Amino acid sequence: RSLVHFRSAMMRQTICLALLLASASAFSPSLPVFNKAALPSLSRSAPLRHAAKISMGYNLQHPKIANDITDLIGRTPLLRLGKVSKDCGAEIIVKMESMEPCNSVKDRIGFSMINEAEKRGDITPGKTTLVEPTSGNTGIALAMVAAAKGYDLILTMPESMSLERRVMFKALGAKLVLTPAPLAMKGSIKKAEDIIASLGENAYMLQQFNNPDNIKIHMETTGPEVWEQTDGKIDVFLGGVGTGGTITGTSRFLKSKNADMKTIAVEPAESPVMSGGKPGPHKIQGIGAGFIPNNLDMDIVDEVVQVTSADAMAMARRLAKEEGILCGISSGAAIKAALEIGNRPEMKGKRIVAVIPSFGERYLSTALFSELLEESKAQAAEEVQV
Repeated sequence: RSLVHFRSAMMRQTICLALLLASASAFSPSLPVFNKAALPSLSRSAPLRHAAKISMGYNLQHPKIANDITDLIGRTPLLRLGKVSKDCGAEIIVKMESMEPCNSVKDRIGFSMINEAEKRGDITPGKTTLVEPTSGNTGIALAMVAAAKGYDLILTMPESMSLERRVMFKALGAKLVLTPAPLAMKGSIKKAEDIIASLGENAYMLQQFNNPDNIKIHMETTGPEVWEQTDGKIDVFLGGVGTGGTITGTSRFLKSKNADMKTIAVEPAESPVMSGGKPGPHKIQGIGAGFIPNNLDMDIVDEVVQVTSADAMAMARRLAKEEGILCGISSGAAIKAALEIGNRPEMKGKRIVAVIPSFGERYLSTALFSELLEESKAQAAEEVQV
């Protein structure tokens, strides 16, 4: 028996070693430590189409042992879609931002905005109260970073956002103030401004929609990751637009490497403000704020695609059932748009990289999974003979 156990243990170790070697080969061990000084200015007035080439200097590997939860932000993997895109002429690759420490792309900006403000001396742990309007994921990211660094945090959010978001804010130690759903993000922004005014000089609003540190982190990390992971083979970068930071910062880096790459922005069909339409209510949480944020540079966007809330949710459900990718509604919108673009005749054989911004577990109480939630609540235990 001991011999069997020994052979079994050796087999498991061999398999693990093979997997580790295979995964290690995906990284470039020669990458130098990231050097911020090598990056150009992020001024919005700079002509993006003629941006200078940006040097690659970002280590794709996490530390072996992290000293802080923020050390584990970024470096998310790419995944090639299979069943959902099997009839698509283009190759659809997804950036799995749902695998961040707090399961969304906003972990990057939560860290960046706080960290850069600290460096400038604008905020101090234990002294400054941070205040921020959010549709959910940025608030969760900020709560994570604030907890790790020792800040008090007050978040304002439309009451229409998911119940899971409310619980996660409070679990991470943040205070939550809800605002009326019909006012959307404009209401939450105004409430945050009122709180800042009442708290005085020890309060600080990070302003994710206007803060250049939002764009900066994506230019410094997300863009280099995508470029390195694809070996520079990318024809289209596509994503939904919330604050505009992901699509602007990532595209700035990628277009500096390949000026022919196209950037495609996704917005709710019910609130088509980037397309020149009027804002309106929709169910794609995290994108479609009802206005064009300052962090979104439309000069870098080659095309805007509209997706309905119903189509976004249907695609998110397909991704879970057919690909095993449990994701949010805006992820469904991105993949729906990617398939639409990828099925164009001129896109045959091209590669599209789309962002999966968040994990689906925080949408269980929303319309995305409401039927399954009610079914699960009503499910009774079956008899078992013992």
